[in-house]
Amino acid sequence: MELRQLGNSDLLISPIGIGAWAIGGGGWAGSMGPQNDSDSIPAIHAALDRGLNWIDTAALYGLGHSEEMVARALAGRAPRPYVFTKCERVWDEKGRIGASLKASSIRRECEASLRRLKSDVIDLYQIHWPEPDEDIEEGWTELDRLKEEGKIRYIGVSNFSVSQMKRAQAIAPITSLQPPYSIVTREIEREILPYAHHNKIGVIVYSPMSAGLLTGAMTRERVANFSPEDWRRNLPNFQEPLLSRNLGLVEFLREIGQRHGRSPGEVAIAWTLGNPAVTGAIVGFRDVKQVEGIVGAISFRLSPGELDEIENRLRAQAAA
Repeated sequence: MELRQLGNSDLLISPIGIGAWAIGGGGWAGSMGPQNDSDSIPAIHAALDRGLNWIDTAALYGLGHSEEMVARALAGRAPRPYVFTKCERVWDEKGRIGASLKASSIRRECEASLRRLKSDVIDLYQIHWPEPDEDIEEGWTELDRLKEEGKIRYIGVSNFSVSQMKRAQAIAPITSLQPPYSIVTREIEREILPYAHHNKIGVIVYSPMSAGLLTGAMTRERVANFSPEDWRRNLPNFQEPLLSRNLGLVEFLREIGQRHGRSPGEVAIAWTLGNPAVTGAIVGFRDVKQVEGIVGAISFRLSPGELDEIENRLRAQAAA
């Protein structure tokens, strides 16, 4: 299998990795709705058995529950995949979520994640959001200190702008950036991806299927029946008039995928991996069946002609 070096690290990662947001379950602000834990562990095992060698989670997902589920899934597992997690999002006893980049908070969060993950070291520790902006330097300095102490192997950022990455780099090198990127979410192409590519910062994109929109399984009925706590209900891409346009795009991706025996979701993932600045794509799933719909993206690549077809389709939609 093709493995890709992540930034300045010695981590060789599969082109797609396991996204553990959904397995955090419901009951917290930002959830994707309820999740059956008994589905999560077999799904993680199925993905690992098919060659994915990294998991991306965060303390925030399920307010610690996602990290706990990752630990349960990896108990006794050999070889152990790389585990990436995040800090900066904190919560109180009532589950109210806040942001902190204070050194003392970062250290507490790291220790808590290590306990939940049942691990002695975190392969990649990332600042989840650059908030509060004025504390970026303090938080990044503490991540570097934790790295020097051996609690973290590599440090990265998520959702950072170019100017924020420059501030962090003045203190310590950035191994990776985690931004949103998909066929319908392309803002990072203008400045962020070129900067990361030029500075040899690895890029692991999240939501390559736009939060499930491009999987081929999304319908108007399913959107209408989202759980009340599902954060996607309020996203413009899941609302009209964009919803109809996006579902039409999915059918176009389906046509391309049928030439290769691939799903629309696999085409969407392959599209993100076609950008030379992108190292890997984070793909979320809830059960073994969903894993089967995306694992082909490990090796599937679009031809230059097919990339042009998609680009022409997007231009035509924009002009309509």
